[in-house]
Amino acid sequence: MKFIDEVEVRVLGGHGGRGCVAFLREKYRPHGGPAGGDGGRGGSVVLVADDRLTTLLDLKFQPLLRAEHGEHGRGKSQHGKMGPDLIARVPVGTLVRDAATGETLADLARPGESVIAAQGGKGGWGNARYATPTNQAPRKAQPGLPGEERLLHLELHLLADVGLVGYPNAGKSSLIRLVSAARPRVADYPFTTLVPHLGVVRVAEAQFVIADIPGLIEGAHAGEGLGTRFLRHLSRTEVLIHMLDLGELSGRDPVDDYDRINRELEQFDTSLAAKPQIVVANKIDLTDARQRLPEVRSRLAARGIETHAISAATGEGVESLMAMIARRVQSLRAARLRQDVPA
Repeated sequence: MKFIDEVEVRVLGGHGGRGCVAFLREKYRPHGGPAGGDGGRGGSVVLVADDRLTTLLDLKFQPLLRAEHGEHGRGKSQHGKMGPDLIARVPVGTLVRDAATGETLADLARPGESVIAAQGGKGGWGNARYATPTNQAPRKAQPGLPGEERLLHLELHLLADVGLVGYPNAGKSSLIRLVSAARPRVADYPFTTLVPHLGVVRVAEAQFVIADIPGLIEGAHAGEGLGTRFLRHLSRTEVLIHMLDLGELSGRDPVDDYDRINRELEQFDTSLAAKPQIVVANKIDLTDARQRLPEVRSRLAARGIETHAISAATGEGVESLMAMIARRVQSLRAARLRQDVPA
């Protein structure tokens, strides 16, 4: 399935039905009073978060969501039926904005959360509503009100506990394939990963969701490479796994890579750069990488940064790394819950 994480969609609430002008005419009541029913309310467009969806692809090909109109009122005080609401399902993590004003209407971060994107119009009153002691035969009724119309910008922010960041070909996809059921494409060239991938990692009784974000390059915060399109998917993570490529074939300095990626995170969003990071040096199955490890560790240790060495190819060091990540995620979750509970 193609991954679509941003769409614009026009939403239109149904119009309210018009009220009816009618008078009761029965065998024994030839001059009955006003009996025009009210029009029914128009249906609303409602967006609902569904955890079975992972992309906004369906709405990419359905850019207009229109709810049904309410029925018109009828004689004998029969009110028109309300138009049914149009329910549109979106992935959990969808941010809903008014495209014209930029106002955030909803952040559908939990399954089942919903927002009325376009309210249906109110139905018009029938003439029975206007009867008074001095006007017993009113010939007045209201038209139904039009439904609300909006152009929405929908933006998906993946829900993951852990985000993998690093230069292209650092081994992020290999790691997520190793520790979860996710199957991103893996090859020995840059930008193999073109879309984010989510994987569920289970460690003993704990589990967490890890996101493989396409590799970053300098200028990513300004849209270079795959840039800003994917950086936002890190916004909800608890912790970042910063993967360094120790292999000499990359032709880069792992510590310089670390600094460049952090500058990109800082320039994109300061809160993203402030997230806890676990630094992972990958490819220690290679002889040259294992030889470079002590020097890289020493340079980062001088800044107070611990480096965890692994091989995503052979699995060396990965089990202990996942256990440590699980503990860190649980600790951060607990701290966040304490903050959310009012004193």
